[in-house]
Amino acid sequence: MSRRFTGRRALVTGASRGIGAAVAERLAAEGADVVLTARTLEPHGSLSGSLRETAERLSRHGTRVELLAADLSDPDDVAGIVPAAVERLGGPIDVLVNNAAAAIYQPLADYPLRRRLLTFQVNVHAPLELMQAVIPGMRQAGGGWIVNVSSASARLSAGPPFSVHPPGSAMGVYAASKAALNRITNLMAVELYGSGIRVNTVEPQSAVLTEGAVALVGELILPAEIEALEEMTEAATALCECPEDVTGRVAVSLDLIREWNLTVRGLDAQPWKREEIQR
Repeated sequence: MSRRFTGRRALVTGASRGIGAAVAERLAAEGADVVLTARTLEPHGSLSGSLRETAERLSRHGTRVELLAADLSDPDDVAGIVPAAVERLGGPIDVLVNNAAAAIYQPLADYPLRRRLLTFQVNVHAPLELMQAVIPGMRQAGGGWIVNVSSASARLSAGPPFSVHPPGSAMGVYAASKAALNRITNLMAVELYGSGIRVNTVEPQSAVLTEGAVALVGELILPAEIEALEEMTEAATALCECPEDVTGRVAVSLDLIREWNLTVRGLDAQPWKREEIQR
């Protein structure tokens, strides 16, 4: 089994469940020490997944795993994440994965300001704050990897006539925040080019049926619109070790797998065989 991340320190947001937990596990399985951060420290009844449960799965890989409960909607919490992660792992962060997101779907015609502010704080401002916080350590180390998890909803809707159907027709604010994240990622890459710090976004080509996605829109997603969590994780972790000239990209999971001829492995980095995805 590959241990390509041995000796690297990683910080993954939104790591209590879904894509964040999966990427964190894959990083640990391949040797990284990882700080997991999310709001949900302990299991509770409203939605499956917690930092404690993610850490339990990661413990079998034998690397260092630290938990950090934080709310990305609170700027004070955000400001403390990177200093705490550096202290707990004993050195600067080599890999930052900005995965956490606020997804509140509602038509734009009556979308309230409070929800707009919350969405942009979690999906745009917090990732940028975390990028700014890890850059000095990455500069000193001579390089690093920043991967921001985006969404295909950031693309413009073709038309008229328009063929957007639910939930896409109610994702305007979420989609706008992801479009902003893509642009910030690209320009951060421009600013940092030549420093050894790679900055990219990755988005699923199709829906990934994480716990959150199922709770939000699970019944509205057709089987043909679904990809496996392992596929999204493969693409994301490939960008966590990409060469210096791969930066500023908005990568699409399945397209990247084909372009780089990647072998999709399980979250434990072991051989994986695609099976029919169950709802």
